[in-house]
Amino acid sequence: MKVLPPEKHRRLRFLAELARKEARQLMLTDQRLFAQAFTEERARSLERDIDLAEQADAFVARFGRLQDTLGDKLLPIHLEALGERTGAAIDNLDKAERLGILPSAEDWLTMRKLRNQMIHEYIDDPRILANALQSGHAYVPTLIEVTEAVMNDLRQRGWW
Repeated sequence: MKVLPPEKHRRLRFLAELARKEARQLMLTDQRLFAQAFTEERARSLERDIDLAEQADAFVARFGRLQDTLGDKLLPIHLEALGERTGAAIDNLDKAERLGILPSAEDWLTMRKLRNQMIHEYIDDPRILANALQSGHAYVPTLIEVTEAVMNDLRQRGWW
């Protein structure tokens, strides 16, 4: 078992705990927002329904925040701790997929595009927003799965 320098170990644990919290928050928001399908009609009602608008905002923010924490912060330091060379995001995603931490680097990139679409199309087109939110909802289990895979790997290595 590799011994991590204390500072790297602290950072890894901090980011893993942050991802766990963000995953829980995303799941709660996801359950509330998608208790029923997010249709174009619901998207059109966002201007009038402040509670729904806040739930949609929270979903988009939490989806993006968890994806950023995992992909941009936690996965690179985790790979580094495993002795892997880190580099461009796509290379890190490919390594994480090869190691079984990430189900699909390609799906991760699709989620990234979707996240950007949810943010940028939020006001302009209710149909695109409804489709993007429903697609985001379908990817929540993947984000949770990646969070759990990292946590399980950390536990197995005695780093958690």
